[in-house]
Amino acid sequence: MWGLDFREIVTISMVLFAVIDIVGTIPIIVDLRQKFGHIESEKASLAAGSIMITFLFAGEEFLKLIGTDVYSFAVAGSFVLFFLALEMILGIKIYKEEANTSASIVPLAFPLIAGAGTMTTLLSLRSQYASINIVIAIFLNVILVYGVLKSSAKIEKFLGKNGLGVIRKTFGVVLLAIAVKLFASNVKALF
Repeated sequence: MWGLDFREIVTISMVLFAVIDIVGTIPIIVDLRQKFGHIESEKASLAAGSIMITFLFAGEEFLKLIGTDVYSFAVAGSFVLFFLALEMILGIKIYKEEANTSASIVPLAFPLIAGAGTMTTLLSLRSQYASINIVIAIFLNVILVYGVLKSSAKIEKFLGKNGLGVIRKTFGVVLLAIAVKLFASNVKALF
């Protein structure tokens, strides 16, 4: 009915969870809270969800406007995911961010939650999954993001530095496997 597929929703949710890496960004969230005071969890979550859904539906038209297709974007996205996974697994920083000026929308909603990796992933997923399942997975992830933002201090205290490191590396390996799968399934369409 309407293309709903529970397995797809779970798969997409896990992919987005790994790419968004909200648990791995808890140290950044804590740092932002110390620098800027209170973070508006509702505002950040709604902004990130809006950005993701807008890009899911308008991103392909944008690509047509600049003269490329979803398959090319998906292959390029697989490289972005590959490097994000390497950052997570190896604990290195490949992408350097600009200085922060506010906390709730920039840099929290964009680019930390709904950044380039997330947008690339959404278009890559759109080439393989039904849009309704992706939208549901986005909503599930936004709810999770909201919960993590609201309780980030408690989560950090509970998991500790080592626990956060293990979770980050585990999702890095999952993301690496997803990057390889996206590359393999989309590169054929280019030739």
